[in-house]
Amino acid sequence: MNDPYASKPWLKFYDKHVPAKINYPNMSYPEMYRQNFPKFKDMVAIYYAGKAISFPELESMSNQFANFLIKQGLKPGDVVGVNLPNVPAYYIAILGTLKAGCVLSGVSPLLTQRELEYQLNNSGAKVLVAIDLLWGNVGAVIAKTGVKAVAMVGIADFLPADKPAAPGALPSVPGIAINHFLGILKEMPDTDPKVKISPDAPALMQYTGGTTGPSKGALLTHKNMVDHITQLVVWLDYKMGKDVILSAFPLFHQAGLGTSMWSMAFGQTQIAVANPRDLAGLINLAKTYKPTAFCNVPTIYIELGKQPAFKELDFSNVKYFLSGAAPFPPEYIKDFEVIVGAGKVCEGLGMTETSPLTLVEPCYGKKKPGSVGLPFPNVEVKVIDPVTKEIVPIGESGEFVAKGPQVFTLGYHNMPEETANTLKDGWIYTGDVVRMDEDGYFWVVDRLKDMVNVSGYKVFTRELDDIISEHPSVAMAATIGVPDPKRPGSQMVATAVVLKPGVEKSEATRTSILDFIREREAAYKVPKRIEFMDQLPLSAVGKILKRELRDIMIPKA
Repeated sequence: MNDPYASKPWLKFYDKHVPAKINYPNMSYPEMYRQNFPKFKDMVAIYYAGKAISFPELESMSNQFANFLIKQGLKPGDVVGVNLPNVPAYYIAILGTLKAGCVLSGVSPLLTQRELEYQLNNSGAKVLVAIDLLWGNVGAVIAKTGVKAVAMVGIADFLPADKPAAPGALPSVPGIAINHFLGILKEMPDTDPKVKISPDAPALMQYTGGTTGPSKGALLTHKNMVDHITQLVVWLDYKMGKDVILSAFPLFHQAGLGTSMWSMAFGQTQIAVANPRDLAGLINLAKTYKPTAFCNVPTIYIELGKQPAFKELDFSNVKYFLSGAAPFPPEYIKDFEVIVGAGKVCEGLGMTETSPLTLVEPCYGKKKPGSVGLPFPNVEVKVIDPVTKEIVPIGESGEFVAKGPQVFTLGYHNMPEETANTLKDGWIYTGDVVRMDEDGYFWVVDRLKDMVNVSGYKVFTRELDDIISEHPSVAMAATIGVPDPKRPGSQMVATAVVLKPGVEKSEATRTSILDFIREREAAYKVPKRIEFMDQLPLSAVGKILKRELRDIMIPKA
């Protein structure tokens, strides 16, 4: 059949300021930053714990860190791991690593020792930026990796104080040079090394996946990031140096890292959030610094919306609330926008391999609650049958396939087979099951790996989750497939439910939920099991971890 997506019906719903195509600059990320720096050099770059760090200070400290890497013998293309929460040293390390021509790799502080050792060895990291609070994990594995130097960040570094705390004693590991991060900044020259970097050189090695095997290091080039930042600046009608953003995304996550890189390159003030689960802290930051934009996972917005202090804030100057990394149920969007203002939530769809976004709702124009929006300019998309690989008609569900300047081209580090399975002729096979409506708006139906096969019928669990979440007693729901004990080799549908406060975990509640589903869905989609849980397993950014939910529920099947 003809490709119904080639006509790009979404173009007619672009905001007036967004063209169908964008001209992208051919430069590295540090070149983009240097080109713009004079335009915002008098502004605040980061607010952290009541302290303001200016762009000139960030510029100076990032140059010092870049010169430290060069002194350690690192060359363009060498990997620097950063194992920190969202503290000022992370922002400095991002910019300094890229100025030195090195490749930045975010290392989650939540990794186990085994995972940490794997990632450091797989990435080939030569320098690690670590925080003293988490040295127990790092110290247990660092000697078994190729790391040659550590920049140690103190938990009290950059905190405002009349008398800065004296740095603690550094640990000793044979063969590894360990330095205080603040000591590095004092000792190194603050001149920009201006290392020559090709736009096509790798900038980031961000780890992702791991549901069916070891996690993969997705390589993103400077061009990927520069082009994606250009898309965001155009799409969000960004004016240089005019915004303050509050993002609780960890910087080791591509959404957090991408937001930070965009902010530093275009003079956007960032509010550093060291603990994204501290709702009172987030509300206080919003009250103090009056952000003009928010960027968070839906669970953060949902939980903030329950807080009386959040409802009392003035949101008149907030242009948008970007939401991603997990589904935002439409009924919760409506409730949230009653508080913050109609039409302010912009959902998007992305993944690490796409820098991260490929789709996002218009900044000013028509929004459809529950939709993840429209493709960016210069992005081609298809929706295909996951079995036949044929393009499906508009309105039908299939795998989302995309091609554009933000899609990674270098693939996964040292994983040619994984790269070949994901990247074909420049098209990325995302594993997301979506449908497109007649206006060109996309809707996530499920992940391919989360789809349940019930006696040959496809059950999209995301769809069920949204429906169950509409029940007045349900706070959160997650559906998976579990082995059917009555049909060996087949699956049945099972749902874990977190009830709203005050709702009893009873058979009557379970029956009410099942009746609610039966009224709305075919019989084969109705869960055979509903388990009440106090909480669902969540990632660092608040995304439901269905793989962990399977570990919890499948042994009971």
